[in-house]
Amino acid sequence: MNISNIESNRINVNQVIEALNKNNFNAKYCATEETAINEVISLTPANSTVGMGGSFTVQQLGLSEILADRGCQVLDHNKPGLSPEEALELRRRQLVCDVFLTGTNAVTLDGQIVNRDGIGNRVAAMIFGPKRVIIIVGINKIVSNVDEAIKRIETIAAPMNNKRLNKANPCIKTGQCMNCQGPSRICNVTTILSKKPMLTDTHIIIVGNELGF
Repeated sequence: MNISNIESNRINVNQVIEALNKNNFNAKYCATEETAINEVISLTPANSTVGMGGSFTVQQLGLSEILADRGCQVLDHNKPGLSPEEALELRRRQLVCDVFLTGTNAVTLDGQIVNRDGIGNRVAAMIFGPKRVIIIVGINKIVSNVDEAIKRIETIAAPMNNKRLNKANPCIKTGQCMNCQGPSRICNVTTILSKKPMLTDTHIIIVGNELGF
């Protein structure tokens, strides 16, 4: 993203926050990563169970280690050394955790949250199950509408996440979605949160810097 786009997104932040709150989300802007981390801490009771949604944004902020040091039980299915069975069990436990932390693929100017998953555990937990959901969003994730959100997923998020996860899918070479059909495909479930799910306490933190893919 070039400088002009970054500045444009900074200008759009207030519009996005207003739209998200109108859509019944609890949205807040944090100018820096440090203030975003403090906001997450304030929303996460000590000794709670915290699910990690496989988000590179969450990893960048070091929240797993920070919350573990505060006495939280962190449920991270990406922890090195886990067997496939252990990782699957952690994904299931995340669905009923106290606090679920994740990023998102895109947020629109009218306050919709757009995501695409391979397994679907991340978007499932965002919708229903955990007592509280916290979605952390870098300003690079702000797009004009749902069509632009899908375009962002297919040309930025999906290729970058395939590289991060070492998936041998064609988009890592082409830089855009090729609608691959293989077993390693990570783009299987698309969700749009148009409004806050009725029974989920959902908080959205928009950070004034680029985070994640």
